[in-house]
Amino acid sequence: MSDGEVKEYKFGKKAVVWEPGKCCHSGRCVRELPGVFNLKQHPWVNVEGGTAVEIENQVKRCPSGALSIRDLD
Repeated sequence: MSDGEVKEYKFGKKAVVWEPGKCCHSGRCVRELPGVFNLKQHPWVNVEGGTAVEIENQVKRCPSGALSIRDLD
């Protein structure tokens, strides 16, 4: 994946935004919310695996800023 690539995973009126070039691979998202963030599945982000609140709270914990939330409306 290139450093400028951005992926979005929509849930409700929001999206999880993943910028792989920023990822420091701490594994925090995978360890703390494995129902949503799972490297063994494709795509690795399953927004149906957690609640909107759980997802937003976990994304806020991303140490590199590779994960963020974007409002769609």
